Amino acid sequence: MRRTRASLLCAATYPDPGRAREDGTPHPPRRVRGSSRFGIGLLVGWGSGWGWRMVDVVVPGPADDGLVDAVAELLEAQVRAGAALGWVEPPPRAEIAELIGGILADGPGEAACAVARDAGELVGFGYWRRYARPTHRPHADLEKLAVAPSASRRGIGRAVLRALVASARAAGVEQLTLDFRGDNHAAERLYRSEGFVEYGRLAGFVAPADGTRHDKVLHVKDLRAPTG
Repeated sequence: MRRTRASLLCAATYPDPGRAREDGTPHPPRRVRGSSRFGIGLLVGWGSGWGWRMVDVVVPGPADDGLVDAVAELLEAQVRAGAALGWVEPPPRAEIAELIGGILADGPGEAACAVARDAGELVGFGYWRRYARPTHRPHADLEKLAVAPSASRRGIGRAVLRALVASARAAGVEQLTLDFRGDNHAAERLYRSEGFVEYGRLAGFVAPADGTRHDKVLHVKDLRAPTG
């Protein structure tokens, strides 16, 4: 793994039990280390404890066996838990190796993935790719965003999403699209809160293994708009 300022984000933070003020309230956010351009600070807690602990969110360098294995394990846990990621069965390791190798081989400006690690454990993963069709080349699609079940509701997905949006904007992507299953209300809330808007919906398009049908919801974020 390497952190590259040209690519983006170095780290995000979330509270850790055991570090709080004497009155029991959490400390204010610390400045995130590394690139100030893409640093993200998160104030998220769990249980009854609050404090600060660092979670790295980085754009990885050349793929290695450790990264492929970690992503494969994360996606297997997600799919077995019923996550709406497009797989009925967990994808084989060879498929993940080909996926990550392809993303990294595309080169800067063409694709990017981001991973979140907590104490060395991979807890979040996502990636985007430019559209291959020549008339769609100014734009890209955020194809996957996954968070380990054990790390849900801690702001990890938001940190990875912001990392991917920041890297796409830095690469000159004009519009970033994504889609999700219609019953994934948590994803919809996240994407809307980060500036994505619905531009279409395919009724009953998604057919999971349980025999149900769900809409495919299409969202887009215009990265040409001022960030404020």
